[in-house]
Amino acid sequence: MSTTVKVTAAEVNKLRQATGAGMMDCKKALVEAGGDFDKAIEVLRKKGQKVAEKRADRDSSEGAAVAKVNDDQTAGVAIVLGCETDFVGKNENFLALANQLGDIALNTATKEEFLAADFDGMTVADKLVEQTGVIGEKLDITSFEKLEAAYVGSYVHINKIAALVGLTAKVDNANVLVKDVAMQVASMGATSLSYKDFDPAYVASETEARIAVIEKDNEELARLGKTLKNVPKYISMAQLTPEVLAQAEEDAKAELQAEGKPEKIWDRILPGKMERFISDNTTLDQEQCLLDQKFIKDEKKTVAEYVSSYGEVAIAGFKRASVG
Repeated sequence: MSTTVKVTAAEVNKLRQATGAGMMDCKKALVEAGGDFDKAIEVLRKKGQKVAEKRADRDSSEGAAVAKVNDDQTAGVAIVLGCETDFVGKNENFLALANQLGDIALNTATKEEFLAADFDGMTVADKLVEQTGVIGEKLDITSFEKLEAAYVGSYVHINKIAALVGLTAKVDNANVLVKDVAMQVASMGATSLSYKDFDPAYVASETEARIAVIEKDNEELARLGKTLKNVPKYISMAQLTPEVLAQAEEDAKAELQAEGKPEKIWDRILPGKMERFISDNTTLDQEQCLLDQKFIKDEKKTVAEYVSSYGEVAIAGFKRASVG
């Protein structure tokens, strides 16, 4: 004759605090485990494994982004804890879990090391499985980014985008500088620090693809009798060799001469024309290169110009982790 195990509210609450599971799930686990706390945790973990197996092919494209920086601000980490729905991604308990995971991630170097790290007596990977059973959705670390530098700062946008920025030196008001640039990274989504980081083959293929798109658009604009878009020859400073720039200047002088502008005022007009030429032919840099982007707080400056206003310091690197 079986005897029903009785558990107290205190025991249920203890298990609930340890796992985040609901009261009924905790009570059932304790009863199944004969009142043994450690066995009850194992019961919940096995439940999580079953749920995780069933939901392994689900898309964990929602979730929360977290950024953490160590006390001396020389290292930072940005992670995304993924889940299946935005509803869960905004849940307070889910956000608390994401922050706990961020604290652990800060002390690891790689995603693999992070997943193997301790989380209250189990690995992070096992904790994710357990919480999959608790929450009922697939949980996964969809992004792990680590950054080390002389000074590191972070910015998180509504729990959806986390950005890290590293400086080559700690300067006065470095905290303001890194936060502003991290906001830029979060907002504008740069992929490279400078056009110098681009692979020549990538620039060439991207140029061809972009020109093809503009030419196709111009076919429709011509059919409608509308003004055609300018078709640039170049899209990156990487393509603007001294020879290209010299030719562009000669072309600009020829335009001024054709317009009847006195040669004595050309020196006042040429800088503006060359600036426009470079702007029109570096669209890839402006989109993808952090230092070449217009600074979001003052579009009269590039990010590079804003950084230089802080003195002898440069951007050592940046990382971005986003939900989705």
